[in-house]
Amino acid sequence: MPISSGTHLLYTVRPGDTLYSITNQLGANLPATIQANSLYPPVADPNQIYPGQVILVRLPGMAEQSSVIYQVQPGDTLYRIAERFSVSVDLLAALNQMQQPDILRVAQLVYVASFVYEVAPGDTLYGISRRLGVPMGEIVRANQGRPGLSPDVIYPGFRLVIPLPSSTNIIVYQPYPGTKIASGQQLSGSARAFEAVVNYQIHDAAGKIVTKERSVMASQGAPAFGMFNAQLQFDQAPTTPNGVVMVYTRSPRDGSIQDLVEVSVTF
Repeated sequence: MPISSGTHLLYTVRPGDTLYSITNQLGANLPATIQANSLYPPVADPNQIYPGQVILVRLPGMAEQSSVIYQVQPGDTLYRIAERFSVSVDLLAALNQMQQPDILRVAQLVYVASFVYEVAPGDTLYGISRRLGVPMGEIVRANQGRPGLSPDVIYPGFRLVIPLPSSTNIIVYQPYPGTKIASGQQLSGSARAFEAVVNYQIHDAAGKIVTKERSVMASQGAPAFGMFNAQLQFDQAPTTPNGVVMVYTRSPRDGSIQDLVEVSVTF
């Protein structure tokens, strides 16, 4: 699946900005930025960008993971940013190690727990949403203000910001939604879990259990958020090409599933 590695910045255009000045300031590649935002005829004019528009820029560096940083704008609150990128306020504050989450500075950089998907020929927003298991409304909201985005037509090479799967207290970094998994592949994320215990299992699309419930320990227990890592193990072969990785905790009161996160995958 065409996932764009590296760190990406959602940059809000300011008065006097040009694409050249933005990419020059950030040390980014101008032709790649034009392609990633579909800023070419007949979609848009790369010589005409306007204050308030949002441009996705891949920052220089060789980071293997795909990540997104948002630049705080006047009037932003953590709640507003969390809502835009479909993540809980507590989780967003923890991911950014914010000691005072109620205080944001204009131009402050906030990691927004998303990855970047590069549109392939034949893709539609609806098809991407179905394949990744991410609601189309969440994808559109995360990319609001981008001049090259249309709900009806998207062009190959355009890069979409996709929120990572999460619940109030759990976020899954790996595997990415829509990617192919196999036994031994990494599962990773962050969770606020009672006694630091996080559970997962894998089902195929027919509802067959591929991986029975297993537990993994996070680096810290609640009320802190801790990192967790595990190698996925298959107990039996999938019977369908598609399935879901389920990550969750269990209630200390009655053992019921809490904070379920489902990641759509292929086998």
